[in-house]
Amino acid sequence: MKTYVNFQPLLVILLFFLNTISVNAQTNSKDSQSIYDELAIKDSLMFKIGFDQCDLTMVKSLINEDFEFYHDIGGIDSSREDFINTMRRNLCPNGENAIRRELVQGSLKVFPLYDNGVLYGAIQTGSHRFPQADSHTSENNSAAQFMHLWLLKNGEWKISRVLSFDHQ
Repeated sequence: MKTYVNFQPLLVILLFFLNTISVNAQTNSKDSQSIYDELAIKDSLMFKIGFDQCDLTMVKSLINEDFEFYHDIGGIDSSREDFINTMRRNLCPNGENAIRRELVQGSLKVFPLYDNGVLYGAIQTGSHRFPQADSHTSENNSAAQFMHLWLLKNGEWKISRVLSFDHQ
């Protein structure tokens, strides 16, 4: 006598599971693009206004109080105030920055961070160059990689940690 196993309940569960994965992947993909777009704007504010124009109020508004900055040549700034003071002293002594920042086209990437399905942050990576502000050539450029840890608190993105490395 042959025994038949009814796989129908198992098949229904499997199809439900696969559908859930597909829906979550589509949602995360759409979320990833909107997160990328929002953080690309924040990156632009941080550098085009904060860094290039020495708007330290803008910089301060984009970083957490517990901010930490790790630089492979310049060392560590272990607080938001230390970082602002370093910028004021080294980059903006006259209120103007002699260096400008250029994001390497196509290098910006964003990786959302979730805690049990709830978005809490993102890792943003990329490459940038720093030509002299009055230079229109690539002479005297330096280049580096960066990694920003953005945290989402009360609906607002703030940079919590920065790694600035591979300066050349």
